[in-house]
Amino acid sequence: MANLTQEEAIEQAIKAVLDVDEEASVKVAEDTLASGLDPLVVLQEGFTVGMRRAGELFEAEEMSLPEMIIAADCMMAALAVLETALPEKSKSDNLGTVVIGTIEGDVHDIGKTIVATLLEVSGFEVHNLGRDVPIAEFVSKAKETGANLVGSSALMTTTMTGQQKLEAALTEAGLRDKVKTMVGGAAATQGWADKIGADIYAESATEAVQRAKEAVA
Repeated sequence: MANLTQEEAIEQAIKAVLDVDEEASVKVAEDTLASGLDPLVVLQEGFTVGMRRAGELFEAEEMSLPEMIIAADCMMAALAVLETALPEKSKSDNLGTVVIGTIEGDVHDIGKTIVATLLEVSGFEVHNLGRDVPIAEFVSKAKETGANLVGSSALMTTTMTGQQKLEAALTEAGLRDKVKTMVGGAAATQGWADKIGADIYAESATEAVQRAKEAVA
């Protein structure tokens, strides 16, 4: 059984994702728990950083789409292991209801999944719609659940216009004054959020949770 330092776990997590090695990713996650390390730190500074770098390689056409998808699977497999050690939230602590998904046409799932997991651990009721989600599905789920917050992620500049369409669709459905909206993903910026009228832009998963808490307070 490996006894890792936090630094070693972080380095190995990044490498496992970039090597698109699912078995290695799971082993790092298991070793993280066996070594008594903080799973959240290894998730954020290791696996998340590795995934961000994979996204940069993909954008630079140095990583193929199939490799990018396998890298995301590596991350998800590790997340499944690490999730077991994240603190449970109590039902009475429900801070609000969040509908979250990756915008239509975009297969990028991992950053959004991390945000969804951290929101859930932090006390939100989360409805994770997955990737490549049609605008209408965001709207209908927000209506059905009485969501306080609708979050969308876009990795590519070609799909981020969907976030603008989502703002319009929520307004058209008469929901925009009832929900806060949050945008994220590699393509999104604070300037983009301001331009389309989104309430929140978050650069990282931890920032997303903090801003979400502030928005529903």
